[in-house]
Amino acid sequence: MGSLGGSGGKVGLPALDVALAFPQATPASLFPPAVSDYYQFDDLLTDEEKALRKKVRGIMKKEIAPIMTEYWEKAEFPFHAIPSLASLGLAGSTTKGYGCPGLSLTASAIAIAEVARVDASCSTFVLVHSSLAMSTIALCGSEAQKQKYLPSLAQFKTVGCWALTEPDYGSDASSLRTAATKVPGGWHLDGQKRWIGNSTFADVLIILARNADTNQLNGFIVKKGAPGLKATKIENKIGLRMVQNGDIILNKVFVPEEDRLTGINSFQDINKVLAMSRIMVAWQPIGISMGVFDICHRYLKERKQFGAPLAAFQLNQEKLVRMLGNIQAMLLIGWRLCKLYESGKMTPGHASLGKAWTSRKAREVVSLGRELLGGNGILADFLVAKAFCDLEPIFSYEGTYDINSLVTGREITGIASFKPAVLTKSRL
Repeated sequence: MGSLGGSGGKVGLPALDVALAFPQATPASLFPPAVSDYYQFDDLLTDEEKALRKKVRGIMKKEIAPIMTEYWEKAEFPFHAIPSLASLGLAGSTTKGYGCPGLSLTASAIAIAEVARVDASCSTFVLVHSSLAMSTIALCGSEAQKQKYLPSLAQFKTVGCWALTEPDYGSDASSLRTAATKVPGGWHLDGQKRWIGNSTFADVLIILARNADTNQLNGFIVKKGAPGLKATKIENKIGLRMVQNGDIILNKVFVPEEDRLTGINSFQDINKVLAMSRIMVAWQPIGISMGVFDICHRYLKERKQFGAPLAAFQLNQEKLVRMLGNIQAMLLIGWRLCKLYESGKMTPGHASLGKAWTSRKAREVVSLGRELLGGNGILADFLVAKAFCDLEPIFSYEGTYDINSLVTGREITGIASFKPAVLTKSRL
């Protein structure tokens, strides 16, 4: 009786290339044209915003689409693609000077949607680096810190990450326990962080910690390789698999006084960072939905059953139209959110509703897309399965759907309901 495993090798022959195994439809490595702008949202954009979107769309299609499935399956980040991502010109987004592009928030949001349209992992990589790490330095750092760190981050010569979440404090992030203790010449950081994107390879780590003397939140810039700093990869994720999320352990990590972010002295001080980043995250589900629609639109016209293309069947057309309708609404919500921010009218409730609502509607879009592709809807090669999985962590980070709903609920009712009512003994 022959051995199934042999000497540890794989069983059977290598898989057929998907183009040979299924020649009736084009895989996502050859990304389809953009066809989801049914209500001509394009008319709302400036010439500069249109040009940026076109540039990002072209680079993502040429440089990222052909490699994304391979690296997603391996759960590895394509470090060789960082120069391509740098060429998008998005690092630093709205920051002016220091080598940053000084984009409008609308331009930044549209661009990040175009990145997510092709690959959500790359959009998260860029957002963590730009909208969290770089924005924190730009909004809360000293002039010396901006001069020192932003130029190299803007060119992706160095990579940043942002560490708020802890094992015991996710939604209740303001209760974090990582401690910052004053010592001669600086600070000692002690604690643990979890789910920190880019952390396993970041050169610059923004660490949020509680001041042991004031009990308030402070921010610190920690450099890669600092003694006492350890970052390890979180394995076995089903979504955003290219993103290298990590556990960070801080054991008496020394941070010189010059690397304390002087603009962060309470949790309220990072809300200005989170307000902008939450808008950007609201555009990720929009981009994911656009990509899924584009793939499905092409697939239904290529794939034939019962002697006709799948696009000819009424049930399929209804699903495609439902997806399209969601995208039009999501685009307009996202656009209005940007305009509220740019005019100084946006509230935390506005941002939270936008993020919660777009991620919820995107769930319906990717679910319908999975149905439309049948068996190929569970293959990453045709994007939809990958997008289906990638949306799940986005549904939860930057505030879960429920937490964001409660932020808006507090704003419209004046009543906070984050904590349960006082627990009493049951009479049962």
